[in-house]
Formats: sequence, structure tokens, C-alpha cells
Amino acid sequence: MDETADARAELDRLGRSLREQLVVLITDLAPGADLGLLFLDAPSVADRHEPLRHHYAAVFRGERPAAVTAAGTASRAAALLGSAGWDVTASEEDDDGQRCSMVLAHRDGIRIRVRTGDHTSAVMFGGRTPALAFGPAEPFRQPEPVRTPDTLTPGYLLCYECDGLGWCPGCGGRGWVPSEPRGRTRCRVCRTERVCPICRGGGELAASQLSDYQRGYYPELD
Repeated sequence: MDETADARAELDRLGRSLREQLVVLITDLAPGADLGLLFLDAPSVADRHEPLRHHYAAVFRGERPAAVTAAGTASRAAALLGSAGWDVTASEEDDDGQRCSMVLAHRDGIRIRVRTGDHTSAVMFGGRTPALAFGPAEPFRQPEPVRTPDTLTPGYLLCYECDGLGWCPGCGGRGWVPSEPRGRTRCRVCRTERVCPICRGGGELAASQLSDYQRGYYPELD
């Protein structure tokens, strides 16, 4: 397999491991829960810096039996995870004055959390795999223009905004631009529409339909 296939296969393996362990926990700690609501069917983007990194992640809400305390649920969760070879940490914390019990577990880069409190019967399950890139970052290549001076329609001029590119000149047709804090941010020129906002992708404008303002970009018309 190539590098992309190898990375995807590894992420899928981690996703299956995460789901299998969550199913065990939910079945035991929140019997009767609808496991069809445990959505772990496809990875999502975890980091939008190049190259994109994907992970499997899920949040699930169950209900513990009325006879079981929050501490008992946390203790049982820790025991289940520990016996399965997870590195387990249990803790108690205050949530608006109410005591909550939480169990964190780590294995193979996967993280699982089980949280419940004395003030509620709800048990919150969460988990995520490591974030993996499916391949190396690829340098951006500006697309070829849809119009050049030699391919203009008679009576038309190259778009003054994109100079015949057709695609948004702000992002090169990606719909986004690189962002150091977030990896990607929405292109402010096309607002994710990808095409040039003036010619709408045509790369050219009809000279007869130009406004007075637009004619100012074409001094040769005067």
C-alpha cells in the first residue's frame, strides 16, 4: 500500500479499537442505551494545517441504573478499562457545586473519558483517536486561466479582477486561505464560492455591459 493507504488503514484500525472499547463501556455502564447513536463511521478533520490531519471522535450520552452511584460507575469504568490494558486515571471534581466522577484512559494514542455526577443519572462517554495525516503536504499550484488575450470572446475583455483566471484571485479557487492559528480560514474575496466574484468564473467581461466604474479599469476603451 502507498503512504496514504497505510495511514488511512492505521486510522481505521484505531477507530475500530475505540469503538469496540466504547461499546463495552456503554453496554456495561448504561445498559439499554441505543448503540446506533454511537457515530464512528467516518473520520473527521482534527487539524486544518497542511497536511490535513484526521481522527475518529465520538461523544455519547447514556443513563446509569438508578441503584448505581456516580462513584460506583466510575469505579466500574476504571476496572473495565484497566483490565483491557488501558492506562487509567480516576478523579473527582466539582461542577457548579456538584461532585462529579471522571475516568480518563489512554492506549495507543487513543483517549477515552467517562464522566458522571451525583446530581444526574447521565453518563457521558467520549473518545478520540490520534490525528493522522493521510499524506505529505502538497504545494499549491495556481490553476491555469480560463481566458487569455488570445482566447477572448469577440467583444469581451479580460476580467479586471482576476485577469482571466476565472477562479477567485484571492484563494486560487480553493475557497480558503492558509491561517497560522487555525490552519485554514474562509476566503474573504469569494466567501468559499471559489470563482471570481466579478466575472463569476468566465474570466472575461462584455465590453458593452461594463458600468462606468468598471470602464475605469480599461483606459483603452476611452
